[in-house]
Amino acid sequence: MLRLEGRGDFISQATCRGTYGCSLPAEFHCEDCFGTELYCQSCTVERHHEHPLHRIKHWKDAFFHDVTLKSLRLRIQLGHPTQERCYNPAACQDFVVLHVNGIHEVSLDFCGCETAQSPTTQLLRIRWFPATVLEPKTAATFKLLRHFHILSFESKVSTFEYWQTLTRLTHNRGVVIVKDRYDALLRMIREWRNITLLKRFGRGHDPAGTGATEQGSCAVLCPACPQPGKNLPENWESAPSETRWLYALFLAIDTNFRLAHKNVSSDQMDPGLNRGWVYFVEEQQYKTFLTDKSTCASHNAVNLAETKNSRGLAATGAGTIDCSRHNFKWPCGVGDLQKGEKYVNMDYLFFSTMQHTGDVAVLNISYDIACQWSTNLWQRMHRYPSMIHLRHHDNKTITFLVPKFHLPAHIEICQITYSHNLLKSMGRTDGEAPKRGWANINPVATSTREMGPGSRRDTLDDHFGDFNWKKVTNMGVSLSRKLKAAVPERDQHVRDFEDFNNALEHERPEQVAEWRLAVERWESDSSQENPFALTGKSLMQAAVQLSLSQQEADNLEHGMDDSLHEEVSRSVLISSGMEIEDQQCRLARDIELLGGHPTDLQCTKLQERGNILRRKIEQWSKVQLLYMPVVARLRTSDMPTSRTHSTEEKAHEIELWLPSKIYGDATDPVHQCDATLSQYEWELRRAQAYDALDDLRRHLRLRAHLYKFKDTHIRGQRANTRASAIIDKVESNVSVAAARYRRAWSALKHLSPALSCTTWKEEFPKLENDDIRRMSQGKQGQSSGNRTLSWIWKARGIASDTPEGETVLNESLRIEWCKLEEVQLLQEEMRRVAAYLLWHATWWDVQADRRTGLALAEVEGIRGYAKRQAAVRRDLHDTFLSKWGAVNGTF
Repeated sequence: MLRLEGRGDFISQATCRGTYGCSLPAEFHCEDCFGTELYCQSCTVERHHEHPLHRIKHWKDAFFHDVTLKSLRLRIQLGHPTQERCYNPAACQDFVVLHVNGIHEVSLDFCGCETAQSPTTQLLRIRWFPATVLEPKTAATFKLLRHFHILSFESKVSTFEYWQTLTRLTHNRGVVIVKDRYDALLRMIREWRNITLLKRFGRGHDPAGTGATEQGSCAVLCPACPQPGKNLPENWESAPSETRWLYALFLAIDTNFRLAHKNVSSDQMDPGLNRGWVYFVEEQQYKTFLTDKSTCASHNAVNLAETKNSRGLAATGAGTIDCSRHNFKWPCGVGDLQKGEKYVNMDYLFFSTMQHTGDVAVLNISYDIACQWSTNLWQRMHRYPSMIHLRHHDNKTITFLVPKFHLPAHIEICQITYSHNLLKSMGRTDGEAPKRGWANINPVATSTREMGPGSRRDTLDDHFGDFNWKKVTNMGVSLSRKLKAAVPERDQHVRDFEDFNNALEHERPEQVAEWRLAVERWESDSSQENPFALTGKSLMQAAVQLSLSQQEADNLEHGMDDSLHEEVSRSVLISSGMEIEDQQCRLARDIELLGGHPTDLQCTKLQERGNILRRKIEQWSKVQLLYMPVVARLRTSDMPTSRTHSTEEKAHEIELWLPSKIYGDATDPVHQCDATLSQYEWELRRAQAYDALDDLRRHLRLRAHLYKFKDTHIRGQRANTRASAIIDKVESNVSVAAARYRRAWSALKHLSPALSCTTWKEEFPKLENDDIRRMSQGKQGQSSGNRTLSWIWKARGIASDTPEGETVLNESLRIEWCKLEEVQLLQEEMRRVAAYLLWHATWWDVQADRRTGLALAEVEGIRGYAKRQAAVRRDLHDTFLSKWGAVNGTF
């Protein structure tokens, strides 16, 4: 590299060896030409009439100096063939051209002949894009604009960073001031994006021109989604019900609060060029409607952006409608959010994009809050402009779902009603596709939030379009990879289900037949009873407390009052004692987690909690002595001789002496407890065990989802630290629920002899550490083929010798039997992609001959571009079929 700083192999070359026979000193070398040979000034100029933007070095003073072709008297003639001069040139001495190798000031001659084109046209015909149409003095080469265009997609580089790169490529020493053309570059890039967009979607082939461009017509569509008239078979509308699900459209609704926008400029000062042609909705209609409906009732989604200060922001984020199976942004399905996920915003975006779905009869819509959002959706639709109404929605099969990752955060009824796993014809769709797409667009957020509103929308539209196009070109690989994974998984699930089903049919054939009918009824009519729901009544602690209170109320009505305290009855005493016990355990755990170096504030808060708990125990103990006098003797015998004052005992260490504790620790026959109190605690402890198991299962499901999401999506130390903190919190909740169940189990163990209960252990097995695992996880050492399901995932009350246990067991097995189409769906998507590409190729063939009455050169260019686009689609079609044939046998 150092050798190249000198003349190298040409150090002894004294004169120019150019093709023009000169004998002048060889002092000039081109950085961009092949080789390192030196030429004289005249030969250098002559050699660069076809390459006027190359960088030249001049050997002088024993090193190379930067010089320009302009300083060597090169003039660039437009409107004529290379090296041909115009007899009436219009000179421009300070024209600036931006190229991938730097910023060039050139001497330019526009053609001034009688037949000359405008200066703008002359620049465009040599592939230079003018910064203005009025007396242009600056241009960027097509090569630079295309280079930046692709670079911005892949590296998310901003225009300012690219401009800084050009200035440093030109002069990186800080001693030469480069003419500022940053604003001009911004304008040229934005116009280039827009004109390229129109070109790629055939708007230059339409005789009606760009003014006839329809909203959403410049979006890259998903070829795998059903597109009526483009990739669906004939008579698909009359397909039988058992195959109609193959033509369903899967859409997902989501928001991204990283795509915030500062209150910069205005739509009047910086209007968008796309005007609703691509992914963003038409802004004027959208904002006018939002202004009219500013008082519309809305739901604010539980999202971080809702808690942030929106001061100084014109938009707190963006809402989008995506294809949930292939992650394509849909036409007119993106819009700004003014403050959180208001219904009025998300409804408008949903109905807007639904205008581009054709007559698809089956729609599967997933949304984080679909359970709430779908309620009264069709009533709300009538408040929106009639042009975006979803007509004939009553005749469509529309299913609302919650994405799989978000589903565990919902209540149980939502988890069975809106689950992709439990609903028929969903395949392996998870509804989380939009979340994966945000990783591509989020790096652009730092620059787009500072742009004017129109520039921001156009830029995001451009990035969304490129993301969609990359998805199209990758369809061959992505669908074949999915099919390779789906076929063996399908076969394994079929075998597993058959084994499970055969075992059940052998033991209880009547019930299996009944379950099958229940599932079929529900799948054909969702208003029927959901077979995945537990219909047995749940025995919860709050319900037991209510039942005991009602029983005491009945006694009072009949004049039977056995209370010894005017405010606290026997049931209230036991339930209050168990509540205090829970508070003691939480306090003890918080003290344990505090660590060895707590702050004064942490110690203060824990001490205050301890003081409050101590006062509560003292008040409760006074009432306890009325119902359980034996406790006074037990407390005296339990107090260590070294303890002289009650304040020496920690609040969380005070023994409460509930009936279960008396039977468990007191062996003296006189230490007996009231039978009614023992029965009350027995019932409350059973309910406590049920509650604890429900909490344990819920936290284990959430933990499994968090671990999976972290492994798949979280990168970087900061994000991993935050995710780990959330998982640690869930792990703590798992431990708390397990400890609560074990307390209830221990109490039941101590109470059972006194109450002569012998079958309770079948209802409540002992909880071991290896029982605390997710549903799909076996015991340590078990392989996937022989793993067993932990008993905690089986139904409440697994005892089969009681009517209640038998009922719940039947329901549990029914749910497991029901839970067992992706291959068929993938094969149909492959067929649709191939059909769409052929349709699109034919469409481009038609565009080739739409324009008439033009010059021969224009007609040839129009035809050439259309034929090239058609060939691209056919090449993709053939390539995809060859890939899929290897996976799918014959396609």
